Amino acid sequence: MNRRCCRFASISLLVTTTALAQTVKNPPPPQPVPMPPPIVAPVDRPYVGPVELDVDITNVTDRVWHVREQIPVGSGEKELVLLYPQWIPGTHSPTGPIMRLGGIVTSVDGKRVQWVRDQVHVYAFHVPLTAGAKTVSLEFDYLSPVKGGPGRDRIEMSDAIADVAWNEVAMYPGGYFSRDIPFNVTIRLPEGWKYATALETANEQGSTVTFKQTPLNTLVDSPLYAGLHYKRVDLSPSATNIVHLDVFADQEKDLAITEDELHKHKALTLEADKLYQSHHYNHYDFLLLLSTKVGGIGLEHHQSSEDGQRPTYFTDWSAGVLGRDLLGHEYTHSWDGKFRRPADLWTPNFNVPMRDDLLWVYEGMTEYWGNVLTARAGMRTPEEARTQMAGIAAHFEISPGREWRPLVDTTNQPTVSQRRPVSWVSWQRPEDYYMESELIWLDADTKIRELTHDQKSLDDFAAAFFGVYNGSYVTFPYTFDDLVNTLNSVAPYDWATFLRERVYDLHPAVPVDGFTRGGYKLVYTDTPQPWVTRGEAQYGMADFSTSLGFSVSVPRPGDSGESSGPRGSLANVWWNSPAFKAGVTPDMQIISVNGKAFTVEVLREAILDAEKTKQPLQLQFKRGDNYVMIPIAYYGGLRIPSLQRVEGTPDRLNEILAPSKKSQPAF
Repeated sequence: MNRRCCRFASISLLVTTTALAQTVKNPPPPQPVPMPPPIVAPVDRPYVGPVELDVDITNVTDRVWHVREQIPVGSGEKELVLLYPQWIPGTHSPTGPIMRLGGIVTSVDGKRVQWVRDQVHVYAFHVPLTAGAKTVSLEFDYLSPVKGGPGRDRIEMSDAIADVAWNEVAMYPGGYFSRDIPFNVTIRLPEGWKYATALETANEQGSTVTFKQTPLNTLVDSPLYAGLHYKRVDLSPSATNIVHLDVFADQEKDLAITEDELHKHKALTLEADKLYQSHHYNHYDFLLLLSTKVGGIGLEHHQSSEDGQRPTYFTDWSAGVLGRDLLGHEYTHSWDGKFRRPADLWTPNFNVPMRDDLLWVYEGMTEYWGNVLTARAGMRTPEEARTQMAGIAAHFEISPGREWRPLVDTTNQPTVSQRRPVSWVSWQRPEDYYMESELIWLDADTKIRELTHDQKSLDDFAAAFFGVYNGSYVTFPYTFDDLVNTLNSVAPYDWATFLRERVYDLHPAVPVDGFTRGGYKLVYTDTPQPWVTRGEAQYGMADFSTSLGFSVSVPRPGDSGESSGPRGSLANVWWNSPAFKAGVTPDMQIISVNGKAFTVEVLREAILDAEKTKQPLQLQFKRGDNYVMIPIAYYGGLRIPSLQRVEGTPDRLNEILAPSKKSQPAF
């Protein structure tokens, strides 16, 4: 067809198309389909009867835990809504692992009836009831993770240890407060395994254990550890304040604890006793696993805590300084977070959303007291505690995310990311309410001391705020105003403005007034702290954040897949750091340094040499299948942070970290 014919054909097609467009009718614009009825809201009324829960964890090979429940129903009910816990206390997020369930079967009075999952609330299962129905039977498998490592679920069970969280292996009837639903619980353990939990045992028959009836909120708050290699240690600070350390290990040899280590752990509970002047549990159990097979954890509960450390926690005590505040942190949560809890974080059951805006108190003050108690107990020296604080401040000095995100917004991060890792930690500042709040509460502590001429301190606040209703286990909620009022009762001041400026307003400046008022200043040197470098090696990493601007993985031989990747893999790259500006990204692996194979020692020496020679470091990285050489013109040395004493000023920080002079409470 020639060009003229093509032109006429095009004009003809255009006319035809235009004519059709004028005659075609469009369908009505779409409208939303009405939402299904909402899940029944919880009401504070007793449930019709106890739920019978039977959990079998004897399948060590497949790590499949089988669950059976018998759930009574009230007369006249047409439907039972079963809820799988979604909002898990301590995680502050909707992360109940519903994706691990399989084989869900429901029956009504012995006859199988098919459940229907709610179209909107996928944690809810509707079970239709026949007239006169009395009992719903539920069976399902909880498929505990079998692969760990970066991006994978935490391993909860090995051939020697299991960590059983009851929220993972139970469903409950909707429409009730969790405290109003009683549970009778039985667990079947692998042959020869021992167990520990804050729950009260009713009966043991071989490897089958039955517990005394308990409400659902207490059940979920009372996890169970079980395993082959077990030791129980008494840490009770008094005859009326019963505390135990329940240790489960990969091997029997890892249970060895020296008299000095035992003394320090006992000192921890004694110092907490003096600080809080109360306790809010019948007995408290530190559930401590020492394992490379089961994933590490730190999760608070009212009368216990789930704690995980490396197998050498006791047998190579000097190498574990970096992570030694774990027990102090989780123990403090019995007061801060469990007994006293932000009013909008408390929920009537585990499927009502939590609001996390006061996590800078729940977690941040706990971080402060956990580290202080660790030092007061002698589990860290004062110098080690000060260096830990210096490292926090140094981290924030190189984290520009403070320029756009106020601290309070980071309390939303558990819901925003559901605790999945982010790519650029220093720019996104995911959960800074932990560490930055430690500096803020140090600031408050030293301010109280200054205002009262060192007659009072944050210790007085702790006793007044957490020491009320001694012996009660009932959660006592608080608000921002409650916090301010108690601070004012200790030392009158504009505490509302003090806290709002540091937490709610955009505050790019690092809160280091606690150092200054405490008698110290933040400094940087080229001298590594031996205990820090040894501790980093223990945890399979090395930190160059304050110099080049990255941290790197250096897993130890025999480490499991829980580590952050192969040797030399970058864990984090700091935004606007020398490495960042040179083009280094967190998905890289460092291969060589100035032509030498990468080791931590080689990189440290190269940084020190560059400080003298002013020659760029030549770093080779691997990214995917490609190798790239990146020069970094950095000449500032190692810049290792520490706190230096300012002579002629009150040494308040030393007073804070020293063993308490208060007498032990008598109750």
